[in-house]
Amino acid sequence: MPKSLNESLANSQPPVSDADHSSPKSTQQSYPASQREPLASHGAKHQPGITFAAQDKLPKLPIPDLGSTLKKYRDVLRPLQSKREQEDTAAAAQEFLKGEGLELQARLNKYATGKTSYIEQFWYDSYLNFDNPVVLNLNPFFLLEDDPTPARNNQVTRAASLVISALCFVRAVRKEELPPDTLKGTPLCMYQYTRLFGTARVPTENGCQIAQDSGAKHIVVLCKGQFYWFDVLDDNADLIMTEKDMALNLQVIVDDAEETPIQEAAKGALGVLSTENRKIWSGLRDVLTREEDSNNADCLGIVDAALFILCLDYTEPQTSAQLCGNMLCGTSEVVKGVQVGTCTNRWYDKMQIIVCKNGSAGINFEHTGVDGHTVLRFASDLYTDTILRFAKSINGQAPSLWASDSPDPSKRDPDSFGDVSTTPHKLEWDMLPELSTALRFAETRLADLIQQNEFQTLEFTGYGKNFMTSTGFSPDAFVQMAFQAAYYGLYGRVENIYEPAMTKVFLHGRTEAIRTISSESTDFVRTFWGENPATQKVEALRKATQKHTAHTKECAKALGQDRHLYALYCVWQRAVDEEGAEAASSNGMSSNGYSSPIDAGSEVGSPNRNSFTKEDRSVSPSPHVKQPTQQMPALFADSGWDKINTTILSTSNCGNPALRHFGFGPTSADGFGIGYIIKDDSISICTSSKHRQTKRFIDALESYFLEIRRLLRSTQQKSRSPKASRAREVERPEVVPKRGRAIRGEDDHVDDVKEESDDDGLGGYGFFDAGMLLQALKASQEEKDRSSEKAIGNARRAVGKKLRLNEY
Repeated sequence: MPKSLNESLANSQPPVSDADHSSPKSTQQSYPASQREPLASHGAKHQPGITFAAQDKLPKLPIPDLGSTLKKYRDVLRPLQSKREQEDTAAAAQEFLKGEGLELQARLNKYATGKTSYIEQFWYDSYLNFDNPVVLNLNPFFLLEDDPTPARNNQVTRAASLVISALCFVRAVRKEELPPDTLKGTPLCMYQYTRLFGTARVPTENGCQIAQDSGAKHIVVLCKGQFYWFDVLDDNADLIMTEKDMALNLQVIVDDAEETPIQEAAKGALGVLSTENRKIWSGLRDVLTREEDSNNADCLGIVDAALFILCLDYTEPQTSAQLCGNMLCGTSEVVKGVQVGTCTNRWYDKMQIIVCKNGSAGINFEHTGVDGHTVLRFASDLYTDTILRFAKSINGQAPSLWASDSPDPSKRDPDSFGDVSTTPHKLEWDMLPELSTALRFAETRLADLIQQNEFQTLEFTGYGKNFMTSTGFSPDAFVQMAFQAAYYGLYGRVENIYEPAMTKVFLHGRTEAIRTISSESTDFVRTFWGENPATQKVEALRKATQKHTAHTKECAKALGQDRHLYALYCVWQRAVDEEGAEAASSNGMSSNGYSSPIDAGSEVGSPNRNSFTKEDRSVSPSPHVKQPTQQMPALFADSGWDKINTTILSTSNCGNPALRHFGFGPTSADGFGIGYIIKDDSISICTSSKHRQTKRFIDALESYFLEIRRLLRSTQQKSRSPKASRAREVERPEVVPKRGRAIRGEDDHVDDVKEESDDDGLGGYGFFDAGMLLQALKASQEEKDRSSEKAIGNARRAVGKKLRLNEY
C-alpha cells in the first residue's frame, strides 16, 4: 500500500518556465483578453487542418424578417392564450411592426455588421450574468452506457480508459485532425470545440468570465472531496502516459484519499463552493487569492486551468434515477451532522467526467460556451474509442478513431516529454476560518437544493425510432406529442414547451427555440383524450407531428422567433443604457433596462430560472420582473412575452447509442425538465421536477406509448413485416397446416411505407452517425466471443505534495 502523502517525495524542484502564470490573478487577469472574452468578433486563429477547414465558408446567422418573426410569435402563443390575450398580443405586435420594432431592427442590423453573429454576445451575457448556482440550474449531464466488457466496469479501469480516450480527443482537436461535424453532407461550425478543454467559468463582482488555458496539459482528479493533479500531455499535445500508467496514478489517488476519513475530508471539500451564488463565490475566490503566490491561489489556478476534472465517487448508485441524480448534482447524505454525499466531490465551473465505484460513468459540463451537440460528439467518441482501443489490444488490426496516434509513451525517451510532472500531487488548501464557515453554509444550501428536486427515468423498450418511422412519423415529433398528451392527461391543459434546434450550420451558431405547442398539437391531445375513433386520433397525431416537423426545420434554419426577439430586446436595453442611467432611473429602471433588482428581487441583467434553460433553453429576459411600460415597447410589456418565456416543459433530444440517459434540472418551480434519447428500438427519458408528481408523469408517458401503438396497429393494414425474408413471398396459403395459430412479428402490424427521418440535428440534437460506434460494439462482442476473456500554461510551480508510486 502507498505511504501517506505526508511522506511525500522530498526536495521536489518546481519546473523551470519562461513566465509565471500561477499568481492569484491568473484566472482573471493573466489570460489574454482574447481568451477571457468567449465570443468576440475575433474568432479563434487556426493552423490549416481538417477540423476547421470549412469555418470560413460557413454562412452567418441570418437576421429574420421582422414581420415573419412577429407572425410566428403570435402563432406559437395562440394555443396558450385566451381570446382577449390573443387580441392584446396582436395589437402589440402590430404596433411594434409599425413603430419601435423597425428602429430596433435597423439598430440590430447595424450592430451585427462585422460581427460573427448577431446573437452571440447577448447569448453569452445571458449565461454569464446568471448569478444563481449553476448546479441544477445550468449544467446538464450525460450518463454513458456501461463498458460492454463487464470486467472493465470497475472504477479505476473505466476511469483510466475514459481519460486516455478524452486525451486522444483533445489531441485530435489541437492538431486539427478531428473530422468536422456534418449534417447530411453540410459542414457544421466547429468553433465550440476550441472552448471545450482548459476552460473555467470564473465569477467576478460584475458577472462571470470564461477563462481558458489553450495550452493546458494537466487534469485534476477529485476523490472524496480531495484534489489531485498531474500532467497528461506534452507541449505537442501528445500523450505522455499509457493506460496502465493512468490506472496506476488513479489507484494511488484512491488509496491516498481513503487514508483521510470522509467526515474529515468533507471539512476541506472546497468544490462545494462552486455551487454557491456566483457573487458569493466571487468573494470567496478573492479570499483564496488575496495573497499573491499563496498556496491557495496556486491551488485554485491549477484547478481552473485543468483540461477537465475527473471525479472518482465512492458510491454505487443502484437505479437509473439515482445514477442520473448523481451525475447532475451528486448525492446528499449527512452522517453525524457532516455531509458525506458525492455532492462534495464536484467542481461545477468546468467539464467533469464522473466515474462511480462500480464503473458507471457520466459527464457534467459547464454550459456557457458549449452546447449538448458538441459534448455529445465528445461523449460519443470517448465511448467509441474505449471500445476500439480494447479491441486493438486483442486484434492489432482493429480500426482506430483517430487520424494519427501519439507516439507510444512507454517507448519514448523521458527527456522528450519536456517540463512535466506525471506523479500525482495532492492540493492541500489552507482552510482559513472564513473558508471553513463559507463551506459549511454552501453545503447546507446545496443539500437544500438537492432535496428540492427529484428525478425519475423511463427506459421504454416497447419500440423506438424504427417503429415510429415505419408508421410514417418523425421520431422527435412523435415523442414531443407524447409529452403533450401525457401532461394533458394529468392536468387537462396545455402549457408552454421548449425544445432546442441546433443552428450550427451557421458560423458560431448555437440553437433556436422550438415552441412545440401548436393549434394542431392542441387539437391532437384533446382528440386523443376524447371519445373519438382510433382513425381520428391517429389522423390528428399525424397533422400535429407534421406541423412540428415543419416548425423544427424552420428553426434549424435560424428562422424561429425567440432568438430574434431576444436580440431586439437586448438592443432596446442597450438603447436605454445609452440614454443614461439618470433618465432610466427617473422611470424606476436600472440602466440595464430591467427593474431594479433590489425592488424586484431579480438579478441585474440576467434572466431568472423560469426563462433560463439548461440545454440551451430560452434565454429571454425574466418574465417575472415587472417591466416599466412607459418606455418599454408594448410587445415586451404584453402578457404574451411573459408567457412565452415561462417554460413548463423544458425538453431536449440529445443522444446516440453511447448514452444511457441525458438530463437537466427543471427550469421552473412548477415545471419539468425532460431529457430524452430515441434509439432504434427503445426510448430513454430522464425527467426532473421540484416534486411535482414526476413518477406519475413518467408512468403516464409509458401508458401513452403503449396506447398509441395499439391505436396505430388497429388502424394499419395488416401486411408482411418489412424485415421479413423474401422466402415468405413464395409461401402458399394452401400448404400451410390448418392447425395452430399463425405467429406474427411486431412489424407485421405496420405498413411497409417508411418515412425518411428528418430528426438528425434538427429536433434537439438528434443522432450522430453512429456507424463507427455500432461497428465497435459489434466487433467488441465478437472479440469477447472468440477470447476466453507547472504554472497555468507553460509554467507551473510544483503545487501540492507528490504521491509515491514506487510501491506499485
